[in-house]
Order: sequence, then C-alpha cells, then structure tokens
Amino acid sequence: MKKIISGVVITMVLLGCTHDKVPPTNASQETKSMTPESLVQINKDKNTVRERFSPPKGYQWQDEKQDSFGYFIENFKLKPYGSQILRYDGTPISTQHLHKAVFDIDTGNKDLQQCADAVIRLRAEYLYKNKKENNIKFHFTSGHLISWNDYKNGTRAFVSGNSVSFRKTAGFDDSYQSFRAYLDLVFNYSGTISLNKETTPVTKNADLKTGDILITPGSPGHVVFIAGVCINKEGKKLFLLGEGFTPAQSIHLLSNPFDQNISPWYKLDVNTPETKTARYIFKPTNFRSF
Repeated sequence: MKKIISGVVITMVLLGCTHDKVPPTNASQETKSMTPESLVQINKDKNTVRERFSPPKGYQWQDEKQDSFGYFIENFKLKPYGSQILRYDGTPISTQHLHKAVFDIDTGNKDLQQCADAVIRLRAEYLYKNKKENNIKFHFTSGHLISWNDYKNGTRAFVSGNSVSFRKTAGFDDSYQSFRAYLDLVFNYSGTISLNKETTPVTKNADLKTGDILITPGSPGHVVFIAGVCINKEGKKLFLLGEGFTPAQSIHLLSNPFDQNISPWYKLDVNTPETKTARYIFKPTNFRSF
C-alpha cells in the first residue's frame, strides 16, 4: 500500500495504477483474430532496447543526443529475452503475454515502485548517472518538494496526523544505498498526480520523443513512457512503450496486441480522444514531457 498526502488529509490507498489486469477491452479477442506473429525483427540475443527491437520496414531509429533522457532509456540494459514480469516479492504476475522485454533494474522488496514510480526511477537514475544531481527533486502528491541534495544532507520527511514537516536528523550520506532510500520515500508519497504536475504538455506529434510520458493522473491513474522512436521518409513515427504497474513489479516494454504487424511498436497521436495500450486505455490522451 502507498500513502497519499492530499492537503492535510492522509489516507492509505493504492496510488497511481489500476490493479494487475488487462483493461476492459476485447484485446485478447482482437489479438486472436490478428496475425499471430509480429513482422518486426526482434534480436533476441541483444540486451538494450535499441539493439533488440528493429523498426518496421521503411522506418529507422530516430537518434537521441548522448546526454539525453531518451538516449539513456533506449540504451538501457534489458533482461534476457523471454524474462517474466515479477512482483516486488519475486513472484510472477498472472499476465505474461502483453510484454516484449523486461528492464534490468530492481523493483525493491516493497509494494512501492508502481507505475508513476517506474518513470520517476528511470528519470532519477538518468540524472544520477549523468551527474545532474541538482535536478533530482520530486514533489509529493500534497505538493511538498523533497530533493536528493536535501536528503543526502540528512533532511527527512515526517508525517504526523495532518501535517508534513522536514527536519535534518541524519548525517551526510551520498551513497547509492542512500539514494535508493530517498527514492523509496518519493515512491511512498508521489504518484501520477504529482508526476503530471511536474511535466509539460506535448501538443504536436512531431515533438513526441523517447522519455515523454502518456499519463492519466488520479487514484487510480496510470502512466506509460516512450521507450523508443522510429521514423520513415514521410516523417511518420512509431513508438515503443514501457511501464511499471500495480502491484510494484518489473519495469517492462509492452507488446501491441492491437496491431501485431508492427508490435511492439505503436502508432500514437496527441490529438486522438483515447489511446489504447496493452494493459490500459488512456482517455483522454495526455502526453507530457520533462
């Protein structure tokens, strides 16, 4: 369970994602009626997003700058092809046919790193790896801000009754273990609502890039992130989508059960009233960027 602090009210609820189930669509029926295998080449022996998933014929990978969040995601290490999605307790989830890859990153051993947290985790890891630690700061759902700089210098959050306060109660610790403890604190009190506020709208298809998110803020809500972009000579783009989910589980790359010919790539449109993904329907469509 995760805590939401909204104004001065604290309640214990599931934050951010729906429960572990396929969205209320005919996705499984649609999948059966389509081509059973994707026409996209999957290089099963490769271990990064960019290397493992070739674009469909006529498309090529869109390049990202080496120091960008998009480059970080596209070159993120994957677990061996065929790896299962595991819950935080190490057990497999029941739905194992809607993903094409699992990111090689821990989930923790508590039910914390859910959908919004998966995005926060990747964003924070990118900033940490690229020595942009001054930018590692996230809001709680209540609006309270906690930065990694504050945390490593000993500041801790205290929730008592109807109030949230921050006090310096620990010594300096900039170890990775301390960094993970900081992220667990963020996961506990942040979610899709705060993540939506920390990002800006993307209103043009041409502007969509790796690292952008598609989000429904709420409780429950959900978020997926763009894990790769390819483009053809006409300028049309296709996208890979990744996500975390509830309960906390492996960050994974989704298949596309609605168009097996290009799966796991998706056609996306910022102007469409709803966007179907393998495990969730976003209505309205709400793309945002860091």
